[in-house]
Amino acid sequence: MNVSSPVHMVGRLLESTADSTTYRASRADSHSSPQPFCGRMFDVEPVTGFAPSQPQATLGGEFALWEVALEDAKLHLKLREDKGREALEKANAGEHWRQALRSWPLLDISRLGEKRCVLRRAHHVLTCLMHFYIHSLPQTSTKGPVVIPKPLAVPLVQVSRKIDMPPILTYADIVLWNWEPVKPELPISMDNIRFRTLFSGTEVEKNFYALSLAAELKGAEMLEIFERFMNFTCFTERNVVATLARDLERLVTIINELSQLLQGASRNIDPYLFYWVVRPWWNGSDSAAPWVFEGVPPTSFDLGGTSAGQSSVIHALDIFLDVDHALKQTRQPAPSPENKRADTSFMEKMRRYMPAEHRAYLAELSKRSLREVVLRTPSLRAPYNAAVEALKKLRDGHIRIGTLYIISQARSTPPAFMGGAAAFSQKEGMSKGTGGTSVSTQLKAGRDATQRTILKED
Repeated sequence: MNVSSPVHMVGRLLESTADSTTYRASRADSHSSPQPFCGRMFDVEPVTGFAPSQPQATLGGEFALWEVALEDAKLHLKLREDKGREALEKANAGEHWRQALRSWPLLDISRLGEKRCVLRRAHHVLTCLMHFYIHSLPQTSTKGPVVIPKPLAVPLVQVSRKIDMPPILTYADIVLWNWEPVKPELPISMDNIRFRTLFSGTEVEKNFYALSLAAELKGAEMLEIFERFMNFTCFTERNVVATLARDLERLVTIINELSQLLQGASRNIDPYLFYWVVRPWWNGSDSAAPWVFEGVPPTSFDLGGTSAGQSSVIHALDIFLDVDHALKQTRQPAPSPENKRADTSFMEKMRRYMPAEHRAYLAELSKRSLREVVLRTPSLRAPYNAAVEALKKLRDGHIRIGTLYIISQARSTPPAFMGGAAAFSQKEGMSKGTGGTSVSTQLKAGRDATQRTILKED
């Protein structure tokens, strides 16, 4: 499979069986007995990794109300900041859509059943509706708390609790659970794949999702290495050490291919349009206009914006190589003052936005330390360091991407076709990620934490 063709890779998604598993809040307990570590126990597929092996089916029956509203939202809603001609022409239709949502009946989510794929589809649809609703509200309607109407707020919170995820759009919603074939009877190709929900309706947004899904599928190739390591019973055996060395060499290749994939972003994802037209839809709640769920008792929810930091693939790689983002270990060189200004709990916070089963996978993966094995096995030090160095280079590239797509664009003038600078209020923190952190500081801290993971010669 050619990794340089992201959408073509999605053909692999249809090679596995459909997901009809009944949802359970966590799979962690199922691994409490001594049995082989297996990704499938945590809803991690051998070929597609953290992505599902089949697209999610559209909700039917009374819940078709939500699906229809989502289709209508794509047609009629524009960002509140957009004062361009098309947005002004659609303003009345957008307000009619929001008024209709406020008058919906309160649906009983127990009638959705317990299948994981159905509940995840409901989460996708409801969180997309919420982001469409909030980010299309006229600016005069967003002074102070933003109230999410009860017919949307209550089922969203209930569904989110059922699958143990926050009631907000996540990376899983827009990447892992957001694709389908155009014509299921035909082979998957660049012309036969689509992402079901596009907030902006742009090629830029579609290409971002395609690139992200391609990275997920490339990253899935690492999971076999992790699983094999978790199931080794003796690390002093010569054949085990040899296998580990080969796996670490293979890991270097996979990480380098991931780097090449990500560095190709600028070929079909325009940084300017991405910043101003696409990413604002993913923003979460903020202190100036906190989100309030009408009909739901006051509760503290995780409501940060959607972030690629919520992808489980890189978290799994960090755990496998023992990268210390939290600065709990004494490693050299010591963290710089800028490193200490970063949010050392950022990666842990991002896990709270992952599917519960994937969080359980990461927790299980962290129970065995490759680094300790390498420290006891001198012949593994070089291949281990090579893998860490490859990850450090990937993060060097991520810094360049963050600079191009966020930091540089934050200094640019908003698009004239959206009304230009007069339509946008320049907010403090425009160069922060959608997850709410300072992009430059956070990315450099991650790169430097990776650098400190390299084992020094004795």
